[in-house]
Amino acid sequence: MSQERAGGSAPLAVWGGFECSVTRIGDSWRDQVVETGHEGRPSDLDQVADLGVATLRYPFVWERVLRDGPPDGPWPWHDGRMARLRALGLGVVAGLLHHGSGPRGTDLLDPAFAERLAEFAGQVARRYPDIGDWTPINEPLTTARFSCLYGFWYPHARDLNAFLRATVAQCRAVLLAMRAIRREIPGARLIQTEDLGCTFATTPLAAQARYENERRWLSLDLLCGRVDRAHPWRAALAAAGVPAAHLDELADGEAAPDLIGANYYVTSERFLDHRTALYPPHARGGNGHQSYADTEAVRVRLPAAGIGWAPRLRDLWARYRRPIVITEAHLGCEDQAEQVRWFMEAWIAAKAMRADGADVRAVTAWALAGSVDWDSLMVERRRRCEQGLWDRAAEPPAPRLLAEALRSLARHGAFDHPVLRTRGWWHGEDRFDEPALRA
Repeated sequence: MSQERAGGSAPLAVWGGFECSVTRIGDSWRDQVVETGHEGRPSDLDQVADLGVATLRYPFVWERVLRDGPPDGPWPWHDGRMARLRALGLGVVAGLLHHGSGPRGTDLLDPAFAERLAEFAGQVARRYPDIGDWTPINEPLTTARFSCLYGFWYPHARDLNAFLRATVAQCRAVLLAMRAIRREIPGARLIQTEDLGCTFATTPLAAQARYENERRWLSLDLLCGRVDRAHPWRAALAAAGVPAAHLDELADGEAAPDLIGANYYVTSERFLDHRTALYPPHARGGNGHQSYADTEAVRVRLPAAGIGWAPRLRDLWARYRRPIVITEAHLGCEDQAEQVRWFMEAWIAAKAMRADGADVRAVTAWALAGSVDWDSLMVERRRRCEQGLWDRAAEPPAPRLLAEALRSLARHGAFDHPVLRTRGWWHGEDRFDEPALRA
């Protein structure tokens, strides 16, 4: 049994993950495994193993295998990577859909979406029966928002009912996928990731903030069997056209995660302001009844204790009381010191939660090979490349400061460095936007 499986008495583990989104935008596709160069660099795995990382979130993404290929899929790349992961002794969390909508011929609003993903999940499990941990769909609520409420990704819907149907479809796909996986691997664990973002607001928008803060739990509530006939979202789901049989199928809790994966970014928390004139046009929107600006909460003078890793993890633990893994700790920037400060805040918050009795197992360094164009949610092709753990411009690739931090944490459970004497920019006085100074 690995340390992270053993529970609260085991040391906090260091995990890693490769940005692996395969996102369709119109008729074009973005594949982060290709764009970051990881597809052609098997040596990335050796470098990660050398740091002492225990487990990797690793892609076996539906679209990569079956997007345009034969029904059985082009498996050689995955076969080679699994062989190398086994040889290195790295644990694997297999991801099957990462901010995608499936291969051609399906999407999040397809009535057969769940069954189709489950069929693929069974194929992967039969081929790799030694994989014990699975994330069939990464961040289903977030994916539904960006694909079916805001329209950024395929199928580009902008409709509340479509969003609700897509959320349930993905949760049901997780349920059916795990059934298919467990037919092949009876002890397989579900590690379900979701973003922890919270919404704050000026007083006239308090009701909208409450609405969004209830909505943020919808995917996990569905999977944990909480959306029974008395749940506050049940009527809205029915009105959106979600079949009652699908909700009842989820309500027995069979799809409850073995571990909940907590993702949180500096932009995850939002602030809604009714004074729209104070903000640039791109920040303005509304709910059909009220107009408001939506900006990053970190840019607003809010009580310090209300935002950040610690309060969001406390929210998650208090609601579900299920084991937690921080599955994405990542700051999008090129400043090595700031990236380390962000990761260490996640690590310190996880340690504090454990000290208070919460079952937090690991912290995952995300985007080990970097990412491309995530500052525009991959909508714009500007080739804005963000470095991962190594400077690929150097020969051989030079480890960046975060690699040093992960090595120390994996081996000693601690990391100390002069950059940690300074707090990250998200704590500084110069982070506030001008409208926030007048809030």
